[in-house]
Amino acid sequence: MPPSLLVPENDPSVLFTTAGMQQFKRFYLKPDLAPAKKVITIQPCFRTSDIDEVGDKSHLTLFEMLGNFTFGFTESERGSTRIATRIDADKNQPYFKKEAIEMAWEFLTDEKWLGLDKKNLSATFFEGNGVLTRDDQSEEILKTLTGLEKIEAQDQDENFWGPTGLEGPCGPTVEFHYDGLEVWNLVFNEYYFAENNYQPLEYKGVDTGAGLERLLVIINKLDDVYQTDILNPLVNIVAQSGIKNSRDQRIVADHIKAAIFAIADGVMPSNKDAGYVVRRLIRRSMIISGDASLDLFAKLIQGTIEIYGSDYPHVKTVDLSIINNEVNRWQPIKIKGEKIIDSWAASGENITGKMAFDLYQSHGFPIELTKELARQRQIEINEEDFWKEFESHKEISRAGVEGKFKGGLAGHSEIETRYHTAAHLLLQALRDLLGEKIFQRGSNITPERMRFDFSCPRALTEEELAEVEAKVNEKITEGLPVGCEEMTQAEAQKKGAVGIFKERYGEKVKIYTIGHCDKPYSMEFCGGPHVENTKEIGQLKIIKEQSAGAGIRRIRAVLK
Repeated sequence: MPPSLLVPENDPSVLFTTAGMQQFKRFYLKPDLAPAKKVITIQPCFRTSDIDEVGDKSHLTLFEMLGNFTFGFTESERGSTRIATRIDADKNQPYFKKEAIEMAWEFLTDEKWLGLDKKNLSATFFEGNGVLTRDDQSEEILKTLTGLEKIEAQDQDENFWGPTGLEGPCGPTVEFHYDGLEVWNLVFNEYYFAENNYQPLEYKGVDTGAGLERLLVIINKLDDVYQTDILNPLVNIVAQSGIKNSRDQRIVADHIKAAIFAIADGVMPSNKDAGYVVRRLIRRSMIISGDASLDLFAKLIQGTIEIYGSDYPHVKTVDLSIINNEVNRWQPIKIKGEKIIDSWAASGENITGKMAFDLYQSHGFPIELTKELARQRQIEINEEDFWKEFESHKEISRAGVEGKFKGGLAGHSEIETRYHTAAHLLLQALRDLLGEKIFQRGSNITPERMRFDFSCPRALTEEELAEVEAKVNEKITEGLPVGCEEMTQAEAQKKGAVGIFKERYGEKVKIYTIGHCDKPYSMEFCGGPHVENTKEIGQLKIIKEQSAGAGIRRIRAVLK
């Protein structure tokens, strides 16, 4: 299957796609919804937790994860002691620990695949923790692998994965390491974690992940991921710009490549959520590259397109002006911040948490950039106290927001609310034109634009796009009321409410209707927020329609 977007669809618990399994979370609960019982993807993953380690031998903000997945295994169907056979012939037969471990070992060591030296490989498994049991089954399977000599039990921090976000499938892992470097993580989803509790899953599943860049290091006998042929050209571009420090070269190459991929998936630099992370990556790169930023970033965009454009054509759509605007926006902020930090450095003063937070609060100077400038000037910074100040301020802000907003609108601006309601009209207009097989497959809304993904096997013609746009604006002009009603899922489905992710909702659901009660124009499962009348939306303008994956089309639109 194709990779999912870097912004998870319909999963507000995480900012980015951090693992290949995220688009499949619901299949571990309801395997009948999966397109197949066995799936392979190559998924770009965005890890904000590793940003401080970027520039060392193995960590990246964005990397490609090779993964194989299976859903719907039950012990009653196939006992764990069954002798494993090759499972390639039956695409609908799920597998579990024995097959997953044996296939991983074969791929890593067999000469027809990667052919890695078995003497350099080791494996770890979950030792249990008093609440969750030791994974004896995986240990016994590992002991049967010919040539594997080093097997070790590890704690939950090392050999238990998940969930992504606040809740979801999770389970014990088996990890393969090459000379101490983790190269493949096999996750056996046996539990569902929610409300601080682990419940056994009715269906078991496998989720694996192997970092492409790390495998390239090993099979090419390189020292680090930045020497691979998919990263070294970008590092060389940075080096040629005059940046001398090798770690700084790697940071800039990594950060701008990650920003390009995020922007290509619709994440615009901003002061909010995922957009804020992209802005931080660009600004950190600007601090390192200084006056060379504009020319350097243009070359890095071109370099990224040359390396990745054939496999990820959407990166070719990234407009240099988006990053240039960030450079221009940042310059006055940078000058102020540098002057303040220079004055601290001149006085020999280390940076306290409150000083760093005041710089962030007053001038929009993120802690990561303060750390970067402090490092360059060889002064200390108390990051722990910064986060204490940050959390204290967040609690005060949250209390204020809760007092101000009573309708579930906290965190949603007026323009985003208008876009959200417009998305309902857009879906219904598409269904009017193309039929009831059209469903929403995801959306991403910022104050500047709407990105809307929908199921469709072909591109829309200019005439069809014009018809859809006209239909949406017709319904806006009509001034249709927007209402909300709570009911059971069964009642909602009986009434004809549209929603492709019903299995994610509780028994009681909110149904938003646009139009008059007796015959509404649109009726959808949704959590809001929405305007009260379509006249509040403004005029919709479709900017672009393009592919977003196999059988998925994407519309970008703005409100005027």
